[in-house]
Amino acid sequence: MTAPQGPHTQAPGRTAVVVGGGLAGVTAALRLADAGVSVTLTEARPRLGGLAFSFKRGDLTVDNGQHVFLRCCTAYQWFLDRIDARDLVHLQDRLDVPVYDAATGRTGRLSRAGLPVPLHLAASLARYPHMSLRERASVGRAALALRGLDLADPALDDIDFGSWLAARGQSARTIEALWDLVGVATLNATAAHSSLALAAMVFKTGLLTDPGASDIGWAKAPLGDLHDGRGRIALEKAGVATMLRTRATALRPAAAGGWQVELETGPGRSAELAADTVVLAVPQHEAHGLLPEGAVQHPEKLLQIGTAPILNVHVIYDRKVLHEPFVAALGSPVQWVFDRTESSGLTGGGQYVAVSQSAVEDEIDLPVAALRDRYLPELERVLPDARGAAVREVFVTRERTATFAPTPGVGALRPGPATRAPGLYLAGAWTATGWPATMEGAVRSGLHASAEALSALGLPVDNGVLEAA
Repeated sequence: MTAPQGPHTQAPGRTAVVVGGGLAGVTAALRLADAGVSVTLTEARPRLGGLAFSFKRGDLTVDNGQHVFLRCCTAYQWFLDRIDARDLVHLQDRLDVPVYDAATGRTGRLSRAGLPVPLHLAASLARYPHMSLRERASVGRAALALRGLDLADPALDDIDFGSWLAARGQSARTIEALWDLVGVATLNATAAHSSLALAAMVFKTGLLTDPGASDIGWAKAPLGDLHDGRGRIALEKAGVATMLRTRATALRPAAAGGWQVELETGPGRSAELAADTVVLAVPQHEAHGLLPEGAVQHPEKLLQIGTAPILNVHVIYDRKVLHEPFVAALGSPVQWVFDRTESSGLTGGGQYVAVSQSAVEDEIDLPVAALRDRYLPELERVLPDARGAAVREVFVTRERTATFAPTPGVGALRPGPATRAPGLYLAGAWTATGWPATMEGAVRSGLHASAEALSALGLPVDNGVLEAA
């Protein structure tokens, strides 16, 4: 996996503005700059990274939410290499997920062996204590049916994953203890509210292609150190001009060709940029507001792409209560718990854990006191060593529009990277990448948008990067 570094010879007269400094926008800016385009990146926030960022809370550095990636996330790993941040992440040698059932007190593990697909998971499922023998046997039949699905079939997008699983003999317990355990964390929706197309992509790619595809990776450092810190350095080395605290307010065709991007650079301050190419790498509702008339055939579809929230409850204990990097939970409202002690910079003993909750429409606006009352007792059920431990601090982070909602039919709403307006492109995890709203999907969208732009500019496209992704 190559990662070109340093400024490049600029292509004469080739200019681009990338609106949005999330993973999609940074990816597009780097790829355009690597091809010699003179690029300006604008971002309304004071930092890069989009919804995968960090902030300071006293002496702690807090990630807004827990973000992980899988070994099959080749585009995101390309991105890590491109911004020289591989040293800031950890990737499991082999998949290993402890799963604790708070109702029974039993721990099982989802892990893989060094065997070909699908045998790599067989031994783990055979020992998995959270399903009956009959339920475990039924998983293989559903997995074989998943392997046989054609991800290019548009009909899959209209079917909900829960109904499809039930029709293939998956009990409610099997869906809870296996399919939703993985699916809620990756899709941000339960099987009943997930498009079969997106769910099949997740499970086929992550579990049913390469034995190591599902190995889990996570940041060892704050996300801001990766996406903002290393990202800014990479952009600067590539010659990209980065404008933070700068919001695009309008986009219009220039009389002589190309585009004029109107910007708000501060209270009462404005600026304007001219460019041959514009990449809108902003959320779908913001993109809808900026798109010129006629740029996409059905602009109302962007407004029909729903959103889904993610909630994180952060708890600092006076002692170690979680003895693994993370644990998944059943029989409890708790979904996943992660150890954030080292990455946050917590000192003076104790442990910092984060409860990561997806698909929480009913809880996202609850007061902190109510969430504390709900989750602290549950953590004592899921983490027995938390019983009797003193709680030093509890706080909450909320992303009310963390992802697009992966509901059946969403595939028909997601636009591709090219628009009907020459020189104007779309990027973002919500565009038609085939992936759910993940860091991988965001990077892929930036790769696809930049490839379309470079092709239109008559500049070479590194197909190796796209094929690897």
